[in-house]
Amino acid sequence: MIIGVPKEIKTHENRVALLPGGVTKMKRNGHDVMIEKGAGKGSGFPDEQYIEAGAEIIEDVDELWEKSEMIMKVKEPIEVEYDRMKKGQIIFTYFHFAASRQLTEAVQESGAVAIAYETVEKADGSLPLLIPMSEVAGRMASQEGAKYLEKPEGGLGILLGGIPGVKPANVLVIGGGIVGVNAAKIAAGMGANTTIMDISMPRLRHLDDIMSRNVDTVFSSEANIRKMLPHVDMVIGAVLIPGAKAPSLITRDMLADMQKGSVLVDVAIDQGGCFETSKPTTHDNPIYEVDDVVHYCVANMPGAVPRTSTLGLTNVTLPYAVDIANKGWKKALKDDEELLKGLNIVDGDIVYKEVAEAFNMDYTPIENVL
Repeated sequence: MIIGVPKEIKTHENRVALLPGGVTKMKRNGHDVMIEKGAGKGSGFPDEQYIEAGAEIIEDVDELWEKSEMIMKVKEPIEVEYDRMKKGQIIFTYFHFAASRQLTEAVQESGAVAIAYETVEKADGSLPLLIPMSEVAGRMASQEGAKYLEKPEGGLGILLGGIPGVKPANVLVIGGGIVGVNAAKIAAGMGANTTIMDISMPRLRHLDDIMSRNVDTVFSSEANIRKMLPHVDMVIGAVLIPGAKAPSLITRDMLADMQKGSVLVDVAIDQGGCFETSKPTTHDNPIYEVDDVVHYCVANMPGAVPRTSTLGLTNVTLPYAVDIANKGWKKALKDDEELLKGLNIVDGDIVYKEVAEAFNMDYTPIENVL
């Protein structure tokens, strides 16, 4: 199979979908790999390393897309890439379809085979290709939120950990999954009084056992969120429903209960955001204010730490990619229930129910395309 790895072109996205070591692995399995010139540079992997591993460096990105049977990316195709997708081509990347009808329709029209990192799912419900980026985003959420609490950035002017004689900040994390746990670890580690909310009591019991003493657990409900908002300095939204649009847990009217200069960090923005007033931002312009509340809604947070993120991502994506290349997408998916759940769109048919439901579009059972 011919595998193509284009350079990521989303704003400040420096990750790359395949390392030189991954090229070596693909070559050993009999596949050819094309890398767009400079694709790995932002993560610290120059073209020379890819050439040594056996890849062909391509300067014309259109040529790369045209020749490739499988495209490996990090982020979803953006508008300038829509016309490059083609019928029957496998695209293996993060898609987050439920956040964009335009992207969904573009992939449908292309006839491509869309296998989404974020919906590959193990039998226990865990999402192996989302976990490492959730860990990065969760840890960054507290780090970035702390920065935007600073007065020059529009925040309250509070140091997250306080000092002797001065209370630390109060941080609310909504969602007790991978993102939420990592956000709470960093916030608590920086000294903040941290509360983590979830709707699962077994999960809250587990977190109560393992988290540090300055982390409290509270059942997530609208009433409890409203009760806490006047007293928190930072809220981190970390709620995920696999493949579906995130629920809006903080509505516009709730902002009136928050302190001026408090900070909302929406890690669920890839899936539409879990605050009603959220809209995607970039690393160039990461924040905006609504009703004097600072919103940080960068849609590719891990792109700011590409070396760490690329290593973490490719650790988990490569085995699946090799399997797809070796067997072809149909056999690979039939042989692997985890990978099967990653299939979202095939030749115009939406085969992931939550994506279809997000836009009230037609759903095709996955067995119909296999």
